[in-house]
Amino acid sequence: MTDETQPSDASTAAKIDTAVPQTARVWNYWLGGKDNYAVDRALGDQIAKEFPIIVDIARADRAVLNRAVRYLAGEAGVRQFLDIGTGLPTTNNTHEVAQQAAPDARIVYVDNDPLVLVHARALLTSGPEGATDYIDADLRDTDTIFREAGRTLDLTQPVVLMLSGILAHLPSVEEARTVVRRTMDRLAPGSYLVVCDGTNTNPELNEVMKIWNATANPPYAMRSPEEIASYFDGLELVEPGLVDVTRWHIDPAGTQPLHNLVGVARKLA
Repeated sequence: MTDETQPSDASTAAKIDTAVPQTARVWNYWLGGKDNYAVDRALGDQIAKEFPIIVDIARADRAVLNRAVRYLAGEAGVRQFLDIGTGLPTTNNTHEVAQQAAPDARIVYVDNDPLVLVHARALLTSGPEGATDYIDADLRDTDTIFREAGRTLDLTQPVVLMLSGILAHLPSVEEARTVVRRTMDRLAPGSYLVVCDGTNTNPELNEVMKIWNATANPPYAMRSPEEIASYFDGLELVEPGLVDVTRWHIDPAGTQPLHNLVGVARKLA
């Protein structure tokens, strides 16, 4: 996307702030995408200069989510995915990975970034045996999410709830836990929760996030491993548990920890 590119929908275009870096667009830049503006690239480059492995973190997060989706659609046999905070489409999106493993998989994406909305409508397609849909809603608006998701998903059957890099945008861990619990409570037994988020265990990264929070929108609250673990209270973690993104279902030999954690857990009842 060039800085002059604008969506065709005037009302949506008016909501896109090209003067302030946005999480989805900076992340898109680090992943090698083109749906970003000069202000996003400038911040992305500034952070990468201060903390070069941030690009590795972005790509490792995407890779581990692909492994989780592949596992859940394949070995675990789940056919429905609710991906909240999906971000901008790039490659190996949730529906692509899930439908490679299970062509009849059904995926609903949720985000409230206006640029994500524009591209989701155009790019998030489906194979003929499955289905995809997109909901323009806030993470906290559970009623809207479930009302709209019910058009595509059978909510009496297991669903994978994916929350990658989104819970840290909520101002407190208490609110994040409440959102997770409220959403999981409405999913059927046998459903899964996937969470991927950054921790506050790397002092250098903590300093870089001060730059982010002073510049970009929305802010990102780094949390402790114990706080992230609390999202899975009452659920059964899939082996190897809550681990660094470089350690989940991959040979970790020689891999540098990236201080981002991922966990996959099953709702038993």
